[in-house]
Amino acid sequence: MKSLTYRISGEIPYGAVRRCTASWHHLSTIYLCDRSGGESVRKSYRSAIPALSLLLLLFLTSCASISQGPRAWEDPSGEQGLASWYGHPYHGRRTSSGEVYDMYQLTAAHREIPLGSWVEVVNLGNGRSLTVRINDRGPFIDGRIIDLSYASAQLLGVVGPGTAPVRVRLTQAPPQRQAPEPTRYSVQVASFVSESNARTLKAELEQKMTGVYLVKAQVNGDVYFRVRVGRFASHAEARTAAERLASFGYRVLILGSDDRF
Repeated sequence: MKSLTYRISGEIPYGAVRRCTASWHHLSTIYLCDRSGGESVRKSYRSAIPALSLLLLLFLTSCASISQGPRAWEDPSGEQGLASWYGHPYHGRRTSSGEVYDMYQLTAAHREIPLGSWVEVVNLGNGRSLTVRINDRGPFIDGRIIDLSYASAQLLGVVGPGTAPVRVRLTQAPPQRQAPEPTRYSVQVASFVSESNARTLKAELEQKMTGVYLVKAQVNGDVYFRVRVGRFASHAEARTAAERLASFGYRVLILGSDDRF
């Protein structure tokens, strides 16, 4: 940082303070009179202005991040604006949802409504209403709030004029994707056609292990009774159980919950 020197004329009473600031980024200099009232003592420090500016910026940023209320299309009264429609040359192209656009399906594009949602569109000019599914993004023209497929626009009476005043209201949000269940592991000891043989082995294993159970399975019309041990959260736990069973002389197989044996 560039060093700056200031000259201050006149007598400075004891305890008086004068500040000289060169610019936004430069040092500020304070002159304090010594106890004898003679020469002033010069002290330099970094300007507090940039720090205050940073605090102000953080404050404004936090204000901007405050969540807003419900969007118009989430309100029961709906969002009002102009609807348009689109057909060729977009027919057959990919939409924002990844689906192939079919202009003869009851779909629409919206800038914000989650893809896969169903909305009610009411033509305020003729009173017609229709429920369509949002599978694309748009329109990107000021004043327009929804872009209808050709079929949707035809039923609402929008194809002729090209645009129409409408009200759009969310009626059904897209279904939530369920998280897959965690994989569980088990150790299969044997598989029998005879249920009685399977139960005999089960009783034998219960003397040595916990968590022994039977699984009935049908393969190509044949019924099998499988003797298994445990529902382990990790493959390592299942391997420990398998090694113990192997030490008893059993031939075992470790299975995951996705395995179909």
